[in-house]
Parts: sequence; C-alpha cells; structure tokens
Amino acid sequence: MAGKLSFEEGASIYKPPLFCGLNYKFWEARKKIFIESIDKRIWDSIENGPYIPKLKKENSFISKPLSKWTNDECKMAQLDRFSQNIIASALDTNEFFRISKCKTTKEMWETLKAAHEPKEAMAKSQARRKRRQNKKSLNLCFMARREDDSRSVSSSNSENYGQLLQAFQETHEEAN
Repeated sequence: MAGKLSFEEGASIYKPPLFCGLNYKFWEARKKIFIESIDKRIWDSIENGPYIPKLKKENSFISKPLSKWTNDECKMAQLDRFSQNIIASALDTNEFFRISKCKTTKEMWETLKAAHEPKEAMAKSQARRKRRQNKKSLNLCFMARREDDSRSVSSSNSENYGQLLQAFQETHEEAN
C-alpha cells in the first residue's frame, strides 16, 4: 500500500500519536495539538522548560527550596514530568532510546527535532542548490551560444562553448 503513514493509532483523542521516526513534521503538528488539548500549560513547559519556583533575593532570583513550594507550585512543576510521560508514551523503541537520557521535556523535544528536521531540510536544500547550479550552467551555455551567434565563431569561443556545455551536462547528470 503506497503512502502508508507510520501512525498506527490514527486520530485518537485519547492516545498520543505514535512516532516511529517517519514524517516528523506531521507527527510534531499532531503532537502539539494533542498536548494542548490536555492543558496549554503542558505545551508551555515543553517550549519554555520546566517550571522552577523562584525566590527574590536582593536583585536576583534563586531557586526556591522544595520544602517551601506551595501546592500550586508543586502542580506547575509536575507538568514537566507529565509532559515527559506524554512524549515518551508516543515513541517507538528507537526514538525512545534517543531521548531517554534527557532531563526535561524541552530537551526531549529539541533532541527529536534536531534528529529529524535537518534531514528533511537538508534534502530540500540540496535539491534547491542543484536546481540553481543547473540554471546557472544553462544560462552560461545560452550566453556563450548567443555570443558565438553574434560574431564569427573563433576556435577559442568554440572551445569555451564546448567546455560550458560539458559542464552543464555533468551538472545535469549529477542532479538526476
């Protein structure tokens, strides 16, 4: 079956979308929607890192000792652990081991992103670069051809045209 996606759960509103290392951008968008549907603060902990209660001391802030946390601060800090569970539950074994040493959900998310986005971006970038090279080579060939047509063809112009045409053909073969 061509085009089969790697998301076995489909579009369940109760189970997080499973990520098997394929179609990262699709999974990322679905995962964000899934997490925000549970609680927007969970997504905030992924984007901004865990909530750490602070105390103002003179002109700076320091981490508040755990023994002095309020119930609300404990609940906010617990969101990072909850989001870690949501992310880890949505990964196959290979992807899980990729993030298993991460200490925060933000670190987990960035690790997955770094592992999968560059591949997609790099492939697109290489394709664009090859198209630009082909276009430049083709333009050079046409410019050389026009130059040859506008005046009598000398042996040096014919050699230049031949070299440009050969360079274009080699570049075109590499792109395919």
